[in-house]
Amino acid sequence: MTDEIKYEYKTVQTVRGTDGLVISKMQKDGWEFVEQSQGTLRSTLNFRRPKKPVPWPLIGAGAAVLVILAIVIGTATALSGGDEKRDRTAKPAAAASEKPSATPTSTAAESAAAVDVITPENSAEFAALLKADTCDDANANFATKYEGRTIAFNGSIVDMTPHGDYETRYDLLLGAGDKGPKTTVGPAFKYEDVNVVELKLTGKDVPATVGVGDKFRFVAEVGDFNAVQCLFHLTPVSTDTR
Repeated sequence: MTDEIKYEYKTVQTVRGTDGLVISKMQKDGWEFVEQSQGTLRSTLNFRRPKKPVPWPLIGAGAAVLVILAIVIGTATALSGGDEKRDRTAKPAAAASEKPSATPTSTAAESAAAVDVITPENSAEFAALLKADTCDDANANFATKYEGRTIAFNGSIVDMTPHGDYETRYDLLLGAGDKGPKTTVGPAFKYEDVNVVELKLTGKDVPATVGVGDKFRFVAEVGDFNAVQCLFHLTPVSTDTR
């Protein structure tokens, strides 16, 4: 008699237009697509995959390793405590009168680099990202490396939906280039729960509102990357007409 297959389940919420990308990403990770519930603005995707049982010998070995680590850590702590006491005793009294240097540790060049805006013109890494797949690992790598930094790129609005029950707050999906909803390459940049004022529109002929297909020069702060939904979160700094 064969054992019944046991599954683990996962439910993922997606914004309109990203369902196919999310399903493809989950299937690559071994998840089986089960069903989809389509809402007005968002979809709910359900997945499952067989559970992998943990062999009992491995569980026992893991417990033994934890016991050994606890003994080693306890011994190391006791020894280091004695060393710290000897160090404090041997430390010269003159050290207490030392004052921190007033000279900044970072150089002017490092400070300038910290405020530079990353663009496809001055960063080959960012230029390559704008041509990568929406779910490519390059998205997560860039978000981790440059979180909190400022980027700027020419792009367009791929999708725009009201956020929750609000009529003046939106979730905006942005893409590199000028193709709007027909964008097929590059990250799926997302502004979440923003109004038009928070976009900080600047330039000539500033519009009263924005819509799908509109083209701008987006300047934004790098946020995190949701690898399940393949969404790269940004915070708007300015949105320049072009």
